[in-house]
Amino acid sequence: MSHSERRDPVSVPKRARDPRIDAFRGLALVMIFIDHVPGNPFEYLTIRNLGFSDAAESFFILSGIAAGLAYSGRFLPEARAKTGLWSAVQPMWSRAWVLYLMQIFMTLWAIAIFSFGAQAFDLPQMLTIINLRQVFENTEQALLGIPLLTHQLGYVNILPAYSVLLFIGPALILLGLRHPMLLVGLSAAVWLAAGIWRLNLPNFPNEGGWFFNPVAWQAVFVAGLLTGIYLRKGERFVPRNPYLFAAALGYLVLVVAWRYLPGLGEVLNHQMARLGALGVPFNVVSHDKTYLALPRFLHVLAMFYVLSCLPVVTRIAAHALAAPLRLMGRQGLLVFVSGTLLALVFQVIMTNWEQAGWLAWVLPPLGVAGMIAIAWVAEWQKALRKPKGAPVVLPARRSAGEAMAAE
Repeated sequence: MSHSERRDPVSVPKRARDPRIDAFRGLALVMIFIDHVPGNPFEYLTIRNLGFSDAAESFFILSGIAAGLAYSGRFLPEARAKTGLWSAVQPMWSRAWVLYLMQIFMTLWAIAIFSFGAQAFDLPQMLTIINLRQVFENTEQALLGIPLLTHQLGYVNILPAYSVLLFIGPALILLGLRHPMLLVGLSAAVWLAAGIWRLNLPNFPNEGGWFFNPVAWQAVFVAGLLTGIYLRKGERFVPRNPYLFAAALGYLVLVVAWRYLPGLGEVLNHQMARLGALGVPFNVVSHDKTYLALPRFLHVLAMFYVLSCLPVVTRIAAHALAAPLRLMGRQGLLVFVSGTLLALVFQVIMTNWEQAGWLAWVLPPLGVAGMIAIAWVAEWQKALRKPKGAPVVLPARRSAGEAMAAE
C-alpha cells in the first residue's frame, strides 16, 4: 500500500468545509449557553422563542450532519475492503468515549461549582437544584449513577445521548449507505414506539428516564446523519422542491402564530388533547421534549430544510461577521464544555447577587466573549502544533466532517 493510500483510504471526492455547519453549530452553542443562564434578557433572542424546538434539537441535527460527513466514507465498500470494518468503527467509538469522559468531567465540576456557591455565599438551595439533592442526600447511589450515566444533572445532560448515538452510529451508517429509506422507516418506528410504550434509558437512583431520551432523539440525529452522508457525496438527501419548501415555510409561520396569536394556541392544543383522548400516541399530540414530540420534531426539520434551500444563508454563514460563530463551531466540544461550566458559575453569581439586575445584562456577553477566546486559543495552539515547515493543507483537501472529527 502506498503512503497516499495509508493517509486516505477513502476514494471519494473531498469537499471544502461548509461554512453553514460551523456557523450554525457556533450559533447553537451560543443559544445553549444563553438558555443555561436563566433570567437574562438575551433568552428572548434564542430560537426557542420562534417555535417549538430549541437549540438542543439544532445541536443534535448538526451533530448528525457532522457525523455523516466525518465517518461515512470509511464505511464505503471500497474503503472497508482496504482497511477493514474496525478502522471505520473505531473513530466513532473513540469519539463516543471522549464525550463520556467530558460528561463525567462536567458533572464533577458542576458539583464543585454549586458546592462552592453553597459554602462561600451561604446558599444551601444550591445543593438541591439541577438534580443535586441525590448527590448530597443519597451519595452512595448517586456516585454509582454518575459514571453509569443514569444520574444526570440539569444543564449537564446533552452529551450522554449524543455519546450513545455515536456508539450505535456504525450500524446507522451502514444501513444508511445501503438502504437510506429503510433507515428512515426504522428510525420513525422506534421514535413512535418510544412514545407509545415510554421507551427510555433508566435513571438511577431517581425514577424515570433520561431527559434527552436517545430512543426518541435518535430520529433527529438520523435526519442529520443521512443529510451528512449525502452531503459527502455532493448530493441532497431531501431534494429542493418548491411545494415542500412552501409546506415547510408554512409550518414555521403556523408555529409562530400558534405560539403568539391570541386564542389560536389554545384551540390547537385543545384539538391535540382531544386526539390524545382518542388514543393517538402522546408524542404525536404533545410538546414533550424528552420524547421529541412531533410538533418539535417537525419544527426543527422544517427550519433546517428552509435554511438549506436559501443560497443567501451560505453567503451569510461565510461572511466575515460570522467568523466568531464559525470559530466556535470548529471547536464545538471545547466550547460546549467551557460554556456549560461558565453558565453554571454565572448561575451561582446571579443567585447570590440577585438584586444586581445589571449582572443579567453583563454576564452573558462576557460568557460568549470567553467562549470565543477559548476557541481562538485552541485554534492558535493547533497551529503551533503543526510541524515547522509542514505544507499548508488547503480547505478543499479535507471534508467538513473530517475536520470536525479531528477537532
